[in-house]
Amino acid sequence: MDLDAELDRARDLDVSELADAIESIGFECTRCGACCKGYEGDDGPEPHTATVFPDEVRALQEAGGDDSAGESGTPMEWRDVARPMPYGLAEGDDGPEGETFEWALQTTACGDCRFYEEDESGQGACQVHEDRPLICETYPFSVALGGTSQPMGEAVDEEGVVRAHECEGLGRDIPREDAEELARALKERAVRELREARGVTEAYEPVETGPGEVVVHDSEGAKRPDGTRVQ
Repeated sequence: MDLDAELDRARDLDVSELADAIESIGFECTRCGACCKGYEGDDGPEPHTATVFPDEVRALQEAGGDDSAGESGTPMEWRDVARPMPYGLAEGDDGPEGETFEWALQTTACGDCRFYEEDESGQGACQVHEDRPLICETYPFSVALGGTSQPMGEAVDEEGVVRAHECEGLGRDIPREDAEELARALKERAVRELREARGVTEAYEPVETGPGEVVVHDSEGAKRPDGTRVQ
């Protein structure tokens, strides 16, 4: 795959055309929380999995969470924000091991996104909404370009570039201004995903891992699960 060519395609995406596609199907978040929770898969419970870029992890670290006294805004550790993407890892005697190539948002013991919470009425909310990753900002949409994350959704436009993943908020009226804002974020996400993929390719050097050891390769190089660099 020519990542540079796909990156050029992403940069050439027309925001107005993306907005047309989004507007044609319509969308309004109902705060049901389905995209933030773990779910029941064919082989049992599956945790929430959302890709997060290294700089987004740092932004969330700075945004902070609640400390032991309930005070918000306390800087968080890398592990509190992100975990190694499980795809590609093997389950060894001492836990997951091997190499993977992305970070995923950290989850709770029940598999939900660690930043998701519900009020007494059961309505969901993101604790770091202003700093949420692009994949969360653009859900349930994606663009079908090589090298990007492509949810298993249906094509929205005739060209099949814009995809929509299953979501109860689809089919609801969306103001043009909101569609354009979502379209701009969708284009930015596509560009960022391809830049990250190219960076991973350029920075990748194999790392030998032992039992229970995990290495994550991102655009900044090889890292341990706590975000520190592998020398």
